[in-house]
Amino acid sequence: MQMHRADCRTIQEVTYTPDAHLGFGWRVWREMASELIGSRGLMWRLFVREVAARYRQSVFGYVWAVVPAIVTTITFTYLRGSGTLPIGQTNIPYPAYVLLGMTVWQLFATGLTRTTQSLVNARAIITKINFSRETLVFAAFGESVFNFLIRIVLLAVVFVWFRVVPAWTVILVPFVLVPLALMTVGLGFILSLANGVLRDIGNSLIIVMTFAMFLTPVVYPPPVTGPKVLINYLNPVSPFIIATRDLTTRGTLSQPDGLLWASVAGLVVFLLAWRIFHLAMCRIAERV
Repeated sequence: MQMHRADCRTIQEVTYTPDAHLGFGWRVWREMASELIGSRGLMWRLFVREVAARYRQSVFGYVWAVVPAIVTTITFTYLRGSGTLPIGQTNIPYPAYVLLGMTVWQLFATGLTRTTQSLVNARAIITKINFSRETLVFAAFGESVFNFLIRIVLLAVVFVWFRVVPAWTVILVPFVLVPLALMTVGLGFILSLANGVLRDIGNSLIIVMTFAMFLTPVVYPPPVTGPKVLINYLNPVSPFIIATRDLTTRGTLSQPDGLLWASVAGLVVFLLAWRIFHLAMCRIAERV
């Protein structure tokens, strides 16, 4: 009897409350990170499923990952060569210049589009299975990263064709793209929730991203005079494209302050959006 009492005294009492997931303390963030790490296997399987489903019955297969960039590059190279668009001089051949910008831009644009649709596309399993919904958003962005890596191969071929020798600082480009990826996923968290309530969000995003591309120095050099300078500076994606080009072709950063504020903004957007998404997880199945 005494041994039974001694064993009982070693049992820890755990109390669960309805608002245990609320708050912004370190404990909450540790739980969120632990839950995400524990779901990495599911995240990988969802990523493989999405990539396989997209290219399974495609005649050209993975070529579709580079078709938009190729078409855009050819179109703007023709318009520039014919004098239709007064695009300034670039420090590398213009086709390579556009393709480099498009490679970074499509990492953001396609990533945002995929993550926005992630919850709606998976509504059949959301309503039936209880799992971490963050895995859907990360898996959707993983598809964009996969396409980005395919476009890197095309970019390397174009650089060899035009005899463009990258600067040694090109090895630092991944560090520039990490905050861009965080910003994309963060915006994807918020827009996926909004798209679950109002489908017009996802339908209109493609139009918005097409217009936004022309406000970003993707197919033209960064402006140095006029009101476009302010637009370029306030555009959170511009510093990442400019920094990637600088590190790839120049070896130095022309706008380090812009890259700094955009990186901080990307981290803040990701953390706040992730927390909001986590708070809304219990309601996702009801809204999607």
